[in-house]
Amino acid sequence: MKITNEKKKQIVADKDQLSVNQISQKYNIPLVEIKKIINASEKKTPKWFYTVLILFPILFLVGLETFLSSIDYGYNLDQWVDAGQGKYIINPEIGRRYFTSGDFNPNTIEDVFDQRKSANSFRVFVLGGSSAQGFPFNPMGSFSRYIRKRLELVYPATKTEVINISMTAVNSYTILDLLPGVLEQEPDVILIYAGHNEYYGALGVGSMESYGSSRFLVKLVLFLNKFKTTQLVRNSIKWASSLFAAENNKHSGTLMSRMAKDKYIILNTEEFNAGVRQFKENLKDILGLIKGKEVPVILGRLVSNLKDQKPFVSVGTPGYRTAEEVYEEAKYEFENNNFSKADSLFRQAKELDALRFRAPEKINSIIDELGKESGTAIVPIDSIFNSASPCKIVGDNLIADHLHPNVEGYQLIGKAFYERMEKLGYLPRTEKPAIPLDEQDSLTRVNFVFTKLDSVMGAYFVDLLKSDYPYKKEKAAISKFQQRDFVKLFKPDNFIDSLAMIRIENKISWVDAHLIAATYYLRRDDIKEYLNYMNVLIYQYPGLKDLDGALKYFYEQKKINLADYTPKRNGIMALYIGNFDNAIRHLTQAYNSNPEDPSLLYNLSLAYTGKNDFDSALSLINKCLIADPDYPDAENLKQRILKEVDN
Repeated sequence: MKITNEKKKQIVADKDQLSVNQISQKYNIPLVEIKKIINASEKKTPKWFYTVLILFPILFLVGLETFLSSIDYGYNLDQWVDAGQGKYIINPEIGRRYFTSGDFNPNTIEDVFDQRKSANSFRVFVLGGSSAQGFPFNPMGSFSRYIRKRLELVYPATKTEVINISMTAVNSYTILDLLPGVLEQEPDVILIYAGHNEYYGALGVGSMESYGSSRFLVKLVLFLNKFKTTQLVRNSIKWASSLFAAENNKHSGTLMSRMAKDKYIILNTEEFNAGVRQFKENLKDILGLIKGKEVPVILGRLVSNLKDQKPFVSVGTPGYRTAEEVYEEAKYEFENNNFSKADSLFRQAKELDALRFRAPEKINSIIDELGKESGTAIVPIDSIFNSASPCKIVGDNLIADHLHPNVEGYQLIGKAFYERMEKLGYLPRTEKPAIPLDEQDSLTRVNFVFTKLDSVMGAYFVDLLKSDYPYKKEKAAISKFQQRDFVKLFKPDNFIDSLAMIRIENKISWVDAHLIAATYYLRRDDIKEYLNYMNVLIYQYPGLKDLDGALKYFYEQKKINLADYTPKRNGIMALYIGNFDNAIRHLTQAYNSNPEDPSLLYNLSLAYTGKNDFDSALSLINKCLIADPDYPDAENLKQRILKEVDN
C-alpha cells in the first residue's frame, strides 16, 4: 500500500491525540504500517548533530579570540610585559581587568625584574592597595623602597629585586587574581599589606565597579575579563548604549570622591558583613595558594589615623551613639590625659563611620585568625605605629590623611617587615650581612632615595584629596576640577613647588618632572642637586644603569639639550662621581677656554688631588687663590695638598 507524504503528516499530527489503533481505523491503514510511520518520525537526532551543536560556539569563540588577538584589538591584559634588556614589568594596562566601566586605570610603581631569575637573586613581591603602593609619595616613598635599599646596603653582592605590584583602589580580589602570576616568578618572600579597600575598592560590595557579593560571579567575571572577546562585547554594549543616551560628562573629583558615591555602610549590617566575608574567603584562598608553593609570606595588620581623622559620615547605628558623638568624647578624654579610654573611643568612632575607607577592626581580626590558622607571620603595623606616636595613639604624626602613612610612617612599615624577615630567617643566605643589625635602619634612612620634589608632590596630593568629598561636604561645588584654581589651592612659592603643581595637574609625567628638576639645577651649576635628581631616575629605572646611560636615553627621547652639558659641567659631574680622568679631561677643555675661572681652577685641582698628582694640584689651587683669594675652601684644599706633598 502506497501512503502519500501528506497522509503521513496527518498520521504524525494525530499521534498526540489518538491511539495507534484509532489512527489505524481512521485511515484504514494496517497497524504495522502506522507504527512504522510514527517510529520514523520519532527517529533520534544523530550524535554528530549534538557534537556540532556544542563545538560550534566554542570554535567560534576560539576563532574570534584568535582573530582579535591577531589584529591587536583592545588592550593587552597579560600580567607581565617585556620591559627590555631581559626584564619584566607588570602590564601598565592590567588595572583594566578590574576597572571596566570608566576611564580610570590604576598604575603601579613600575618595578622591573629579570625574566629569568639569576642564581644570586633575592626576589620579594609586595601586594596590596594604595598604602602598599606608597601613596601619596609613590614611587620613591613606598615601604618597599625602604626594604630594597636596606637589602642593597646589607647584602651588596646579592641581586636585590623588590617588585611592588600594588595598585590604588584594589582589594583582595585583585591580589587573588594576580597571585598565580606572581608565584610563577619564583618569589623568595611575599609581603601583603591590604584590607582597607574591601568595600569601595574594585569589585567590593560597595564599589562603583561591583558585581554583587557572589564570589563565584566576581571570579567568573575576572576570568572572562582576560579575553579580548569580552572587551569586544563590552565595547559593543557601550557603543549601542551611547546611541540612546545623552552625552556623558567626564568624571570629576578625586577618585576617593567618586568611589564613595554616597554609599554608606552601617556597622554590622548585611553589606558590612559581606565585605568582611569577602576579605576572609579571599585571604584564605590567597594563603592557601602561597602555602601550596611553599613560599614564605608575611601579612601586615592595618593602621589608620585614629586621633586626627574624625568620622567622614556620622549616622544612626542601632545600639550605638553616632560616630561623631563618640569621636568628640574621645577627644575630650585625650585632652584630659585619659589615653587608654581615648584610644578605645577613637577606635569605636572609626568603627561607626558609615563611609568605610578605613578598615574595620574585624579585618585585623581576620588577619590574625587566618595567620594563626595557616602558620603565617603577622607584623603588627598598628601597634608599632601606636608605640611610635605621642600618648600611644596614632594620628597626623605618622599618617598623611585618613590612612596613608607619611614618609616616616612608610619607613617604619618597611623596617617592621624587614626585621620580621630577618627574625624568621627569610633574608638572603648567599652572604653575611655587611652592616650590623643595629646600624642598618639609620643607614637605610640616610641613603633613602627621595627628593624635595617627591615630598612636595606628596603634600600636594594630600591637599588635593582633602579639598574634595568626603573631606569637604559641598560635593557639587568642589567637584568641578576644570574650574579649580590650582595656584590658589597649592600656593607655590618656588620652582619645585610650581613643578610639583604641574605634575599634580597631570600635565607632565613623574619622569619628566624629575628630569626638568635636574635640568633646572644643572643650568644653575648646582651639580650636586642635579646628580641627586638624575640618581633618582636611575634608581627608579635600573635599565638606565648609570649617568651616561641615562643621558643617552633621554637624549634619544629628545628630552635633554646637549648645549646644557658644557665641558665645565661635565667635568664637575665626573668629579662628583669619582671619575677623575674624565673630570680632568672635561675641566681642562673648559680651562683652555677660560683659564682665570676660579671655580674651574679649584675643581681641576680637586681632580688632580684625587689622582694623587699633588704638584699639578698645588699649581692649580695657587692660581685659584690668585684669581679669587676668598674662594670657598680653596685655602683648606691648599693646606691639604701641602700636607700630602710634605709626606
